[in-house]
Amino acid sequence: MSSATLPADVTVVDVVLPHEASAVADARRRLAGYLKRHRIAVRASEDAQLVLSELLSNAIRYAPALPGGEVRVAWWIDKAGIHLEVVDGLGDTEPLRITDAHPESIGGRGLAIVDMLTADWGVRTANDRRTVYAVVHR
Repeated sequence: MSSATLPADVTVVDVVLPHEASAVADARRRLAGYLKRHRIAVRASEDAQLVLSELLSNAIRYAPALPGGEVRVAWWIDKAGIHLEVVDGLGDTEPLRITDAHPESIGGRGLAIVDMLTADWGVRTANDRRTVYAVVHR
């Protein structure tokens, strides 16, 4: 479900961050505080923070910034779990599910981790932006 089609009783946190590596720690810290305030279990909180870190790191590494030079992240909690979204400027490569990373590869495992920790994740594209979303069980 897109954050644009949520029920009225669900509050979305939408954060604009610079398209740079330092944004990952900032987003993770903000998400941790939000989840703590909502009394989410430590394990689910840690999983959500790791998933957000992976998605945001990929957006910064592999995709251009949005037109204003930023990347956007959003999160909310509902009955299905902890929803995470990362919006970037739609790069040339598409995030893919990794089924078999080469043992000597130094990268390529981030989305495999996302796949393991989430109930669902995927990609939506529209115009000049891409949204990678994930749902972590509470």
